[in-house]
Amino acid sequence: MNISERMKRVMQSEGAAIAQMAQFPQGQYDDVVNLLASCKGKIVFMGVGKSGHIGKKLAATFSSTGTPSFFVHSTEACHGDFGMIERQDIAVLISNSGNTREVTQTIPFLKNIGCKTIALTSNIDSDLAKGSDLCLLIPKTREADDLDLAPTVSSTVTLALGDAIACTLSTMKGFNRNDFYKYHPGGALGDSLHKEGHDV
Repeated sequence: MNISERMKRVMQSEGAAIAQMAQFPQGQYDDVVNLLASCKGKIVFMGVGKSGHIGKKLAATFSSTGTPSFFVHSTEACHGDFGMIERQDIAVLISNSGNTREVTQTIPFLKNIGCKTIALTSNIDSDLAKGSDLCLLIPKTREADDLDLAPTVSSTVTLALGDAIACTLSTMKGFNRNDFYKYHPGGALGDSLHKEGHDV
């Protein structure tokens, strides 16, 4: 198999997993979206490793589309960063396996704070899914690398699901181009919106 064929196979694997998730959505999607839409605080994404990187990107996307959010590293939370989280916030805990210790150990402390928790995982029987208030499921599929180890397909579908929720929330809130410009005045996007006549 040549280089382009290998690359194509990886992209096809990730695309197929997204298509599967879109065709057969699982988990408490409506309940999760409605809970997030009613949030009086901020959405807090939490995770470690590649899931942490996805959480950072989702926090940025949610924030720029009208849903104030931020990321807290699950390990750092246990060393003082729980102080960033308040009762009116909602924590989205990301772990493909649902049993990542650094993530699951945050649940009792988040409950002590009083905020709601949402699991984002591929394992409905995991400690994370069972311990959280609500659960979003991603397809349990093979990763795209030959070893079936590197977070590739799992991280891509997690990102896609998060983007879908962010865009849905944005639409529900009536978020418009002028609102987007308020949060994104810089770069090519900001320039194009400014030329349209949008202002802060």
